Amino acid sequence: MKLIIPGELPGLNEIIAESKKGRGRWQPYNDMKQEHTEKVAWIARSKIKRELGKVDLNIIWHCENRRRDKDNIMAGTKFILDGLVMAGTIKNDGWRHVGNISHGFVVDKSNPRVEVLLTEIKEVENI
Repeated sequence: MKLIIPGELPGLNEIIAESKKGRGRWQPYNDMKQEHTEKVAWIARSKIKRELGKVDLNIIWHCENRRRDKDNIMAGTKFILDGLVMAGTIKNDGWRHVGNISHGFVVDKSNPRVEVLLTEIKEVENI
């Protein structure tokens, strides 16, 4: 299953900047988190109509340019996972419901977006 999130999600630098605006209070960051988490949840609800079991995620970050470092960009994963939980696509974002997460990066000046490929996996019990 594939989700396409239009635009770019905030990176770690933007998250830190919002956190500092609150001068010790988290409200500016909470507003940012809620906005982007709800955006992902809305997209997930429109594409996936049932709760999935454990999933692997392959996230392709289609960036407008190369100005942000890849580790900064990947901080947006938090909004993706929390949005999937909010949508009811996955039960939780812990180890029991999220398997591997891989990232790819490309530049697309005309259409920045995040593509999330969800693959439901069957877990093999440890003996």
